[in-house]
Amino acid sequence: MNKQQASKFKDYTNAYFNQQGKQDPGQRDDLILIYTPLIKYIAGRLASRLPPQVSLDDLISSGIIGLIDAIDKFDLGKKVQFKTYAEFRIKGAMLDELRSLDWVPRSIRRKNTELEQAYSVLEKKLHRPATDEEVAHYLNITLDSFYKLLDETKSVTFLDIEILRQKCPDTSSSDFITDLFSASSHDPFAAINLAELRDLLAQAIDTLPEKERLTVSLYYFNELTMKEIGQVLGYTESRISQMHSKAMIRLRTRMKKALAS
Repeated sequence: MNKQQASKFKDYTNAYFNQQGKQDPGQRDDLILIYTPLIKYIAGRLASRLPPQVSLDDLISSGIIGLIDAIDKFDLGKKVQFKTYAEFRIKGAMLDELRSLDWVPRSIRRKNTELEQAYSVLEKKLHRPATDEEVAHYLNITLDSFYKLLDETKSVTFLDIEILRQKCPDTSSSDFITDLFSASSHDPFAAINLAELRDLLAQAIDTLPEKERLTVSLYYFNELTMKEIGQVLGYTESRISQMHSKAMIRLRTRMKKALAS
């Protein structure tokens, strides 16, 4: 997004939400149109990690529903930018759509579970991140087969928001998303839990191997594509995708362990 587009987002969003409940329906429609390119961008990034049978149009449609929900539920008092809140509502709606479709074959889910278990067992035993060779040996497969397994399971390696929400079971989905990225929470007890959660996630990311940590940072914070990250780090797009998959598996297993303790 260039500076002109960012300024347009900010100016129109502020003008809309600062009207204190007197928003015009036409302005609401205009706000949806302004954010539609963002929905298409998020859907495209998500679709790049999904099999071709998943419809891009279906993701975009669910993203629009997520945006409308974000507009209706946004609270200026939370002190979080609407664009940040909307992005998470849009992504959440898309992931909910994917879950409802149940498009992942059982065999792929089983393989992903096996990968998670392998990383969990090895890293508990080794007290450090397991290497590709160690995971392949544990699974009794060749290194090439291990990389193929990562490619096969890449579509299910998402950090599930419900894993994180276990830390704040009394917080609604919308409040959780807002509060997690807000400077404050109306509930002091929830604020403590959310601060701990942010620390847990940051610590988990810090323990990733360097290249995986860079991949996560460039993909989620700098919003580069897998191809662009490959150009930065000097790897193929496929290998970057595999690094992302490994990072997500490690993060999920570590967050599950941390939240269970």
